[in-house]
Amino acid sequence: MIKTKIIFRGLIFTIFFILLGEISLRYFVGLCHALLYQESSKYEYIFAPNQNNSRFGNQIQINSFSQRSNEPDSTKITILGLGDSVLSGGTKSDQNNIATSIFNNHMPNYQMLNISVGSWGPDNCAAYLKQKGTFNAAAMFLVVSSHDAYDVMDFQPVVGNHNSYPEHQYKLAWWELLDRYVRPRVNKIFTEKNEKLDPDEKAAQGIQKKGLVFNPGFQELKILSDSLQIPLIVYLHAEKTELHNQEYNNQGNEIIEWANKNNIDLIKELDYDFNDLDYRDVIHLSDNGQNKLAQIMLTRIKKYKYQIRRRLLMIYK
Repeated sequence: MIKTKIIFRGLIFTIFFILLGEISLRYFVGLCHALLYQESSKYEYIFAPNQNNSRFGNQIQINSFSQRSNEPDSTKITILGLGDSVLSGGTKSDQNNIATSIFNNHMPNYQMLNISVGSWGPDNCAAYLKQKGTFNAAAMFLVVSSHDAYDVMDFQPVVGNHNSYPEHQYKLAWWELLDRYVRPRVNKIFTEKNEKLDPDEKAAQGIQKKGLVFNPGFQELKILSDSLQIPLIVYLHAEKTELHNQEYNNQGNEIIEWANKNNIDLIKELDYDFNDLDYRDVIHLSDNGQNKLAQIMLTRIKKYKYQIRRRLLMIYK
């Protein structure tokens, strides 16, 4: 009888522990609230639209156009913020702490849309704008890194095939914890088998993709901005090794050469006071780094206020 009671109490405690853990993992950690993705035949993949998730204590909001922004507001002056996970911030950055949100808070008459996804390059951005339109934009602000020089779309199927690009939520938080976070680490320890890195993880570890041609998206965005008669501002973000060396690598120099040849307004991050505290890994910006990026955005966009006004007169005359 005593043994039966012990077993029964142990069973009750186990069930209670599992249920409490499930609730805690969901509501305090944010498991089963992953950022979801969709495949695209035009630009490889993108955030699934209309998401508002809390993940690892950070709020992530994706609008109906798959942008990490509020809905486009036609009463405001629109700036297209274009880039990859450096600009989007990922789930490790709260919505209020990404550079585009900070910019919008300081410029209430403007709205910089955050059109960016992990491992996107200029060609992804150009393809998105060709399909979705330019939202009557008055300027483009493109954030790139050196590896974007040859990071050309290859349409490898990552959505639904890699844990970092899920298309459906896990049904149980415990299962997501074990399958997405515990299992890969156990495999690495006991089998020395590394999980295949997704494109954004490769960038975060400094593994650069070596394509055959200079990314055509740079020129496509220039042609688009010229046709709209709006400024294209290119911000060349420095990876951490470049920060330490205080110089861009060969691919970064190719981007600089292209910008100079095409009279592009180029902002080189190495010209500003960034340090290790502004990074959370070898490439992504911390909250402090996002704030510095926002301040640079604010300063540069203000220089174009007269050109932006002329653009608005063309749109609404």
